[in-house]
Amino acid sequence: MVPIVPIIGRPNVGKSTLFNRLTKSRDALVFDRPGVTRDRKYGRCVAGNTDFFVIDTAGILGQISGDLEKKVDLQIQQAMFQGDCIVFLVDGRAGLCPSDIEIAGELRKIEKLVILAVNKLEGMADAAHLAEFYELGFERLVPISSSHGDGIATLIGEIDKSFRHRPLANQFFEKEKDTERISLAVVGRPNVGKSTTINELLGEDRVVTCDMPGTTRDTLKIPFTWQKRKYYLVDTAGIRKKTKISDTLEKFAVIKTLEIIKQSNVVILLLDGTQGVTDQDLHIASLIQLAGCALVIGVNKWDNVDFANKSLFKIQIGRKLRFLYWAKIHFFSALKGFGLKEIMKSVRTAYNASLTELPTGILNSVLRQLTLNHPPPIRGRFRPKLRYVHQGGRNPPVIVIHGGGLNNLSRDYVKYLEKGFRQECKLFGTPLRITMRNSANPYLKDK
Repeated sequence: MVPIVPIIGRPNVGKSTLFNRLTKSRDALVFDRPGVTRDRKYGRCVAGNTDFFVIDTAGILGQISGDLEKKVDLQIQQAMFQGDCIVFLVDGRAGLCPSDIEIAGELRKIEKLVILAVNKLEGMADAAHLAEFYELGFERLVPISSSHGDGIATLIGEIDKSFRHRPLANQFFEKEKDTERISLAVVGRPNVGKSTTINELLGEDRVVTCDMPGTTRDTLKIPFTWQKRKYYLVDTAGIRKKTKISDTLEKFAVIKTLEIIKQSNVVILLLDGTQGVTDQDLHIASLIQLAGCALVIGVNKWDNVDFANKSLFKIQIGRKLRFLYWAKIHFFSALKGFGLKEIMKSVRTAYNASLTELPTGILNSVLRQLTLNHPPPIRGRFRPKLRYVHQGGRNPPVIVIHGGGLNNLSRDYVKYLEKGFRQECKLFGTPLRITMRNSANPYLKDK
């Protein structure tokens, strides 16, 4: 089993920067503004013989008033409960604050080993700058610099010592390879129910949800098992129109979401059933198609749509999203939980289709049948000749057609071929790319 180490502290002390340093990644969104992190983010730290999970958490606030702040605080409490030991991060340049003293008092109540890491002490890791932090009463104190890497090896050594002397409190994670899991991203406009959908699939309030657009600011990768198949559920920030994005933080969040789309095996595109198909939904759908990942479309909040509007919406989605005719569409409610099983079945089907191996003999048989039923139209004096075909790649499937005069094939005929191959080979839920390769004319002399 792999130990778990949450990073706890007040806002803007560098928890996300330390998380990225320990995991040797850029998974956590770092921005010079308090309150960027809201959800628990897990990452793997492997340094020599030391191996553990790190949890990036939101900054602990002194006073909690609103519903959103209460949900964020619950995420922090759950991270502290899961931890085998805790890294308490403070700001060495700002000095000891009343908030640090309050957090220290709370950490002593949970009776877990706490390592006090004094951050932002690049070039100042002497006793004079550390003296005031001994007032917090923790035995293990390590001066570090998350941004520059100073003292990180010492911190990892202290964490490793804590595992040797104490049994693991929680054994939630086993060692495994990331390649064993399917990356499943949930994307869409703000406030369509992405985080609520993920919570319902997990069966717990794993992600902070609120009836306010922009609650999710960073991508969140969560291990998940459905019917003995392992996934990584990825919650993403909502994608708004470029003209409506003025905040730099939101720009970074959208960029990370676009990167996640390119890296995912399957994407669930969420639409809001109460608002219909918007232009922004179409834009996001086109981005997913260009990325080449498998796709399932989910229409959320279907329980809030009356009977008459349901028929109109189905007509609208069939007309506006006809370029995604190959993707399965499901109507569901994340809040009430109906329709999610069918979505996960389609996710599995789409993933399998994207990795399908297509035998060359079957592909050539399909090509012959398609050209017999509908020969390519004559262009100029000659008719394009489609001689043979083979598979050129997977995820998404690529079909390579060889022949002569293929540059004269119309787009309509290529679409006809695509639909034919998709129908005969059962390639639904995944994009299909067709590549044409013209044979060289042996009688054409080089000039």
